[in-house]
Amino acid sequence: QLAESGGGLVQAGGSLTLSCTTSKFNSDDYAIGWFRQAPGKEREGVSATSSSDGNPYYADSVKGRFTISSDNAKNPVYLRLNALKPEDTAVYFCAAGPIAWVEARPDRPQAYDYWGQGTQVTVSS
Repeated sequence: QLAESGGGLVQAGGSLTLSCTTSKFNSDDYAIGWFRQAPGKEREGVSATSSSDGNPYYADSVKGRFTISSDNAKNPVYLRLNALKPEDTAVYFCAAGPIAWVEARPDRPQAYDYWGQGTQVTVSS
């Protein structure tokens, strides 16, 4: 029900745009989040379409470099990755969760019910 695309290999300082295509979700009920997981590390919430202040959520580690965007249908949801760093290397996942849960804790995997398979982003130094 969710599928990511757009990952790849890029040099440090470069950019990528990830896409999350969804199906069978009512955009009025669900919000979309992006997470990433590097080898040996916990899954990290990167961005989400909703947060408690009504604005998109961004982790401090990506604020000012990553941008989440979509149309009203939230399909697809894009994550633009700019000024990439080697530490951004990870598998990136998109996930869908009830809006109220996501707004309360957009960075928590537990707020999301459905997950994509992930797309690899590798940033070389």
